[in-house]
Amino acid sequence: MAKTINISNTFPKQAFWDMDTNKLSIQKDKAIIIPRVLMTTNEDTFSKDIELVESVYNTNEIYTTLKNTKERISNSVCRLVSKRYNKPAFSRYDFS
Repeated sequence: MAKTINISNTFPKQAFWDMDTNKLSIQKDKAIIIPRVLMTTNEDTFSKDIELVESVYNTNEIYTTLKNTKERISNSVCRLVSKRYNKPAFSRYDFS
């Protein structure tokens, strides 16, 4: 049986300002939850923010979800995640 996680007690409420967190499922909605929590992170806050996500999701779930998301995740966050997990770098935006 999967453990029950209260999203609003685990993650920053401002990440879900436009959603009812009571209607989100940790597993079914990870494609929303993971990017939302990391959307506003930067190099200074990344360690704290990624550890929060890692408290719920494994590294493969995080990496794969971010790699495939259409959410507005910065290329900087993509690089930080790739480096942390020693995985191939990826980016959301191509400026070439």
